[in-house]
Amino acid sequence: MATAADNHVHLQMQQRVTVPRWRRWLVVAMTTCAVALIASAFFFPWWHFTLYAPQYPHGLNMTISLTGVTGDVGEIDELNHYIGMAKIEGVAPFERHFASYGVGALGAVLLVMTLAMGRRSGWLIMLPAISFPLVFMGDTYYWLHLTGHALDKHAAIRLAPFTPEMFGNGQIGQFLTFAAPSIGFWIACAGAALVVGATVIRQRSVCARCSQRGTCGALCKNAFLGKEHPT
Repeated sequence: MATAADNHVHLQMQQRVTVPRWRRWLVVAMTTCAVALIASAFFFPWWHFTLYAPQYPHGLNMTISLTGVTGDVGEIDELNHYIGMAKIEGVAPFERHFASYGVGALGAVLLVMTLAMGRRSGWLIMLPAISFPLVFMGDTYYWLHLTGHALDKHAAIRLAPFTPEMFGNGQIGQFLTFAAPSIGFWIACAGAALVVGATVIRQRSVCARCSQRGTCGALCKNAFLGKEHPT
């Protein structure tokens, strides 16, 4: 039979394995801040290009955002016409139209995953956040490559197919180019970093010490913020 002392020891062990609730709220708060950063990135420019030539000593500027392209677009399109390059306004129509829905869906997915994923699947929460800026980079490179390789053969100036540089200096014909990420991209990266940090805290300081860690599977049994029942 268990004695009072045994029961007291057992109670102390239960208390030791119960995760402090502030850790759970910290994870949720960090994820919420990350979602806010990702949402705010929607309203900022993501990539910037500058083209230099003797007739344009101050350069022509083009900025890519999630909803379109701004800057000296009209003048750049006129120059592109001579080498048979498609107009900028026709690039990435699907991405521009659905960008706001994608950002909203990403935020919802991150919050739901934070509350729903269990110990064994918790690391997956990082993937959507990390993928967001990477997918943007990949999609941008795709369109740069496509437009630079789909030149009109009957254009006034014939250039060999090319892909504009996305980082640093490059050259297209007589134009020198410079490209670099802009503030929106870095805000999205900061959001992704917050999600990574929240996931590490979640897995190592919450899930690994949870009283239900031994039976926790793909889904969290107490919806993460629910009351923990020591076993």
